[in-house]
Amino acid sequence: MNLRVNGPGPADPFLGARDLFETERDIEQPVTVDIVPDPDERTRVSHTDERHRLTISRQAATSAMARELALHEYAHMLHHERDHPSHTQSTEEAIFLALAGRTVERRKLTHCHQIANHMKDIYADDVWLEVAPADKLVAFLESSLAAALADRPGEPPAWSHPAPVSSSEQPAGAGEPVQAEGSAARLTPAADPEITAVNAAFALGLVERHDLVDRDHRIYDLADAAATDAPGVDFDRFRRLFRSLSPDPGTSEYRKALVDATRTYAGDSGQAAD
Repeated sequence: MNLRVNGPGPADPFLGARDLFETERDIEQPVTVDIVPDPDERTRVSHTDERHRLTISRQAATSAMARELALHEYAHMLHHERDHPSHTQSTEEAIFLALAGRTVERRKLTHCHQIANHMKDIYADDVWLEVAPADKLVAFLESSLAAALADRPGEPPAWSHPAPVSSSEQPAGAGEPVQAEGSAARLTPAADPEITAVNAAFALGLVERHDLVDRDHRIYDLADAAATDAPGVDFDRFRRLFRSLSPDPGTSEYRKALVDATRTYAGDSGQAAD
């Protein structure tokens, strides 16, 4: 892997991650890591025909998870190069296939994108967990879920109700547009219990997929609490989805899984469109 690290931060986590990654896999195109001072910059990967670029905050680059973050993003780059269905399937197309003609809250459309990202992340984690221990990942999932649960409201929250807004973008041939209601913005600062439950299902599905913890691990208690807070979310279905995604799906198979996940969360469940 041809790797270049730029910016005000350490190169060692990215070089170390490269050395680990190359014991099993290789990325053909050059990789540039841009470390930026902004602590709010999210870790993200972009691609051109010639190279991959990882943008990461200095705060993340100096964190205890820096090497694992780099491994995870290298795995996304690998899937992009190999045209893995999870990285070539348009999320917007799948959402419109699943929800065309229905009215959906804007926050739920946002959550559907997050669920699609979880599905991509499952396949990235499948790659890097072959070359590095998962201890830090499990601790990160546990602490993130605990923080979201601590952020939940102590009583039923108040909501605002802006006017409905139509989605402005629709893939050709996707059918009738999805109507996106204005987000019912929570007036009390707290994590949304519905997406927290899906995030918990992702965490549990991932650790079960790779047999990372015993059944008495605290993450199970946290996940149960998240599921209880969101009775309208089919927690067990999402856990099974993340745990059981085919390791080598075809394009049609992956599209059906993504459409089904979208319908399960934001619309009527049923046979996924092809």
